[in-house]
Amino acid sequence: MSTPDTDGFLAEQLLRLTRRLHRIQKRHLEPIGITPAQSRLLRTLSYYDTPPRMADLAQRLEVVPRAVTSLVDGLEGAAMVRRVPDPTNRRVIRIELTEGGREALGKLHGARRAAAEDILAPLDTAQRAQLGGLLDALFDAPDQPHC
Repeated sequence: MSTPDTDGFLAEQLLRLTRRLHRIQKRHLEPIGITPAQSRLLRTLSYYDTPPRMADLAQRLEVVPRAVTSLVDGLEGAAMVRRVPDPTNRRVIRIELTEGGREALGKLHGARRAAAEDILAPLDTAQRAQLGGLLDALFDAPDQPHC
């Protein structure tokens, strides 16, 4: 059974781990020239069969549309995405990956794997399996409203 002290300690550990994950991921993404948020947008774009609208991306990423606009601006400046008109409604703009964006996705896969190796380096095989099971339990738990 958990106690408020234990829960507070675990919460602090999770926050510290999140900051460490962000630092390591950022270090591995710098050579590619993208931020963690931009990498998430690129990965999200790769799941669409047809170029999505910015509103679709904002909803999928669970951010405000303005945040997507800023991310797209940066990636468009780096020639990784481009804005294209919707073929059925010229007022709608869609976002598509460019060849540069697809190349970045390939590099991103390697950077994410290297970051994971750095993060998991202190753990042996059994500890990694245990961590995987614990993370699965957390991911599979239903969202509970905070009372």
